[in-house]
Amino acid sequence: MSTPKRFFVNQIGSEVTLTGDEFRHAKNVLRLDVGDEVTLLDGSGREYPAIVAAVERGRLLLHVTGERVSSAEPRAEIALLIGYLKGDKTELVVQKATELGVSRILVFSSAYCAAFMNEHKLERLRRVAQEAAKQCRRASVPTVEYFETLRAALEAEKSCATKLFACEFITESEAPMSAIEAPCALVVGSEGGFSEEEFAEARSLGYRGITLGKRILRAETAAIALLSVAAHALGELG
Repeated sequence: MSTPKRFFVNQIGSEVTLTGDEFRHAKNVLRLDVGDEVTLLDGSGREYPAIVAAVERGRLLLHVTGERVSSAEPRAEIALLIGYLKGDKTELVVQKATELGVSRILVFSSAYCAAFMNEHKLERLRRVAQEAAKQCRRASVPTVEYFETLRAALEAEKSCATKLFACEFITESEAPMSAIEAPCALVVGSEGGFSEEEFAEARSLGYRGITLGKRILRAETAAIALLSVAAHALGELG
């Protein structure tokens, strides 16, 4: 028996109406019908089993049958700060970061960033995060925000217990991954990396530089690799 399909809604009650994009996906792609089981999500970390009660023009009527805490939600709070990447590479990072359990994704522009953000692209990243959350059975979607400067993004996470700044031109990490604590912030640059001045600025805000080894990684690889190591160290992958 297949796993019930999952849908995010704004508000949960005993009866829920599915409209808009989620309705169109349910009706035209999944072809749900009366009696089919689904799981509703409101972003709170809880899941709500429901049954399709009626399929009407432009909406699906659902009867909520229960409530439970999701077992797939991460316990550790992790923020990923990533320089905006060219093409669809940022979408890949958002997708994989969601699967790996991040709480927040902060996309920023920096000195060597060659890509440009707009509202359409930001909304697209948020949709990618939501679809990834459904696919990996999370019950919440990480927030995705854009910052016009690196400093603004760094300051947004300066209260984290662990703040790590991946830097390709340092030869030795300033903090061991084995000592990582949550909440934590992980910073990875765009394709052009960081300048010496940006690294100094990050250190002034309490971020500690780390190296990801002797090979130069692509920005998207670096983000996924660093996040994977941090999630494992925090017990999220064990």
